[in-house]
Amino acid sequence: MSGDLALALAILRDACGERARAGFPMASLTTFRIGGAAALFLEPEDEQDLAAAGDAIARSDIPFVVLGKGSNVLVADEGFPGLVLRLGRGFRWAARDGDIVRAGGAMPLPALSGIALQHGLAGLAFAVAIPASLGGAVRMNAGAHGAQMSDVVEVLEVFYLRDKAHGVLAAADAGFDYRHTDLRADTVVIGAHLSLHPGDPVGIRRAMDDARRWRRETQPIAEPNCGSVFTNPPGAHAAALIDAAGLKGERVGGACVSRKHANFIVTEPGATAADVEALIAVIQQRVEATAGIRLTPEVRVIGGERG
Repeated sequence: MSGDLALALAILRDACGERARAGFPMASLTTFRIGGAAALFLEPEDEQDLAAAGDAIARSDIPFVVLGKGSNVLVADEGFPGLVLRLGRGFRWAARDGDIVRAGGAMPLPALSGIALQHGLAGLAFAVAIPASLGGAVRMNAGAHGAQMSDVVEVLEVFYLRDKAHGVLAAADAGFDYRHTDLRADTVVIGAHLSLHPGDPVGIRRAMDDARRWRRETQPIAEPNCGSVFTNPPGAHAAALIDAAGLKGERVGGACVSRKHANFIVTEPGATAADVEALIAVIQQRVEATAGIRLTPEVRVIGGERG
């Protein structure tokens, strides 16, 4: 362990005890189920833990990354050479205030959709089949079925690691765009206020059931994957372009383009992150050759040469 990592671990252990871990395996934290270890790992339970993480990052100058539920993430085989943060149970909560549902960043979207249903609130049914935490979903403006998080987010509660400070942002100031926000790298989304509206519980449940059924029927949910690999280019669908290029079933090592949904890569036992990255490159090259479009990855690769 390098001196910088040792210093960071000492700072974290002083504040968080043995909850700060070294050499933590990352595969189990991602939906791909592959990848190396995090040099350091912490599940912050409150803002004091986040402040300690900010202190460790600033004083040791190590890289860091914040994980949600681990979808849309590929961890390099070499692992991540810095600190990985994943919000703990202290950030898993939800409360209703009229037509507003407030929730912590660790709250799973499917569970949050269920809470909205319990209160007869509509607007979040689209999220019931998105395997993400609220914080991660807000950060990347996750969406499905023609809706996205920016449609319902009213306020973001954040923690700035660099400043070791709590912040509140109006949704209009978050820079929401297609699968993107303008939040700076050290911003942790620790909660959000979602603006919903009263609806018929029967209709809400039907919409949720439809979303779940659509996912079961169209996506390879029984196999490890990261969700959609590429964003949809303007006026087109990545899956259709990949399918038209004849890439369903294409494989590199233990990584394979799903035959069920062409914009999904599934992994088999023994697959490596390098296999997935190589297959992504093959897809980009083939689609560009056949359609003249360079697909942009939606999956975020962390670790390896990226640090």
